Amino acid sequence: MDTLLTTLRAAGEGTRLRILVLLGEGELMVGELVQILEQSQPRVSRHLKLLSDAGLIDRLQEGTQVFYRLSDRKIAKQFVNFAFNFVDRDSEALASDARAANYIRSQRFERAQAYFKDNADSWNEIRSLYVSEAEVEAALLAMVGSRKGLDILDVGTGTGRMLELFSPLASSALGIDVSREMLAVARSQLAAKQLNNCHVQLGDMYDLPVKPDSKDLIIFHQVLHYAEQPQKAIAEAAKSLKQDGKLIIVDFAPHDREFLRDQHAHRRLGFAEQEMTGWAEKADIKATDVKYLDGGELTIVLWCFEK
Repeated sequence: MDTLLTTLRAAGEGTRLRILVLLGEGELMVGELVQILEQSQPRVSRHLKLLSDAGLIDRLQEGTQVFYRLSDRKIAKQFVNFAFNFVDRDSEALASDARAANYIRSQRFERAQAYFKDNADSWNEIRSLYVSEAEVEAALLAMVGSRKGLDILDVGTGTGRMLELFSPLASSALGIDVSREMLAVARSQLAAKQLNNCHVQLGDMYDLPVKPDSKDLIIFHQVLHYAEQPQKAIAEAAKSLKQDGKLIIVDFAPHDREFLRDQHAHRRLGFAEQEMTGWAEKADIKATDVKYLDGGELTIVLWCFEK
């Protein structure tokens, strides 16, 4: 009863309800909410604190920036979904909020696309060395299967493409990356496609920002070759898997393209199957499937491990 009353009091105010509706369309920074709501930062921050204390929203600090999003807690999601059934989105206040939020997100998208364009040549050079991304993604989908309602973690999410690919199977999908620039790209892509079950945040593969035994699926897509300690990243991921959860790694088979190390910061020039399965065994997960994709200068390997 106390939890319900706290939740009702937090949501039962005009500005706070407007904030919940805005965050229902995607995460926003404090400054963006101030701009949309046309209220002072201390006042908006007070509303955000009350919503956060009630467990309706989550606060995410990334350096000097603070993002807010709707909470993934089951009771919070149920309450918000129920409340939204009675919200008149055509009302003057909410319609104005939506226009302002759409403008902010469009500006964010343009900045992200500019960064993406500036770096596209580098990424395209690497992609030209192996089979098409469509073939890789088809193999990934087949390896994961059709089960829905998954709690997914994408490590080194980059542009957020894996989140987009698996969003139809996800109850909740989180992407982490150490690059704020790439997170900006991912946020803009997810917002543009209205994938509200997908979120991104700053995070380290060696210290995942998730609870142990909490994820149905963890993905490392073309990221482990950047790792100083890939075995440590695998062990950390294994701890975060639920029983019968899957860890899928997409990377290169061993190769000799030294320019990838020199020009693209690759720490490892691919991984041997024996090496990868040895790390998995030490992390108490077992290999259940390995698939090789030939068709270019480099061979792509998909490893599937289960707890």
